[in-house]
Amino acid sequence: MFAASCHYNKMQLIDSHTHLYLSEFDDDRDEIISRALNCNVTKMLLPNINKDSVGPLLRMVSNYPGICYPMIGIHPASIRDDYNEQLEAVNNNLGKHKFIAIGEIGIDLYWDKTYIREQETAFKEQVKIAGRENLPVVIHSRESLEKILTLLDATGLHDLRGVFHAFTGSSEQAHEIISRGFLIGIGGILTFKNSDLDKTLESIDLGKIILETDSPYLAPVPKRGKRNESSYIRFIAEKLGEIKNLPVEEIARITTSNCINLFNLD
Repeated sequence: MFAASCHYNKMQLIDSHTHLYLSEFDDDRDEIISRALNCNVTKMLLPNINKDSVGPLLRMVSNYPGICYPMIGIHPASIRDDYNEQLEAVNNNLGKHKFIAIGEIGIDLYWDKTYIREQETAFKEQVKIAGRENLPVVIHSRESLEKILTLLDATGLHDLRGVFHAFTGSSEQAHEIISRGFLIGIGGILTFKNSDLDKTLESIDLGKIILETDSPYLAPVPKRGKRNESSYIRFIAEKLGEIKNLPVEEIARITTSNCINLFNLD
């Protein structure tokens, strides 16, 4: 019944940002992947959190080859006094494994500003790593978008590419991001009644958008409040189709192509 309700002919979706390696999925990970595949979600991209999450992440990639793809980076909420040790782990892993992006990196000023300087330093260092490795960046910018744009300018790197994950900003901010060569990642918040993200996206070129769940967080309506999973990305695609007045198959075609090109997926 679930698979039938998910089926669209000849459609492919990519979840560009999902933490399926976390313990929240330990009891039913195979079922989660199966549901996603039944819902035409053919690839799931895994942003890293810190040096301790690399092992579970890589095991998942090994268990689901051609379906799950790894990133390497330090989530800003994991930045503490030991950030140099964390950065060393990023470089060490880059020497041992192939990754599709440097992520999830950025600045988060929503909960705690204690380590703001460390966050800034770690972000700039990881952006430099991305430049050195010719990899895209996946940027977390909660309450910090303008600061991140300033830090990106300060790196002096002009050919960076990547995505601002979980974008919730204004139309002006979206156009600023896009003008710098970045895409915007759109997730479950788009379906929330009072997010206003639907109005923002009316003026945004579909060629600059990729879709994500950020599971297990931020489940879209009608699953809001539950554990998020990659199969739910269809609800985000459907909502974007309503906004753009396009069939969901066209939303999937364009956003999937955007994602494949950004991350150089096979």
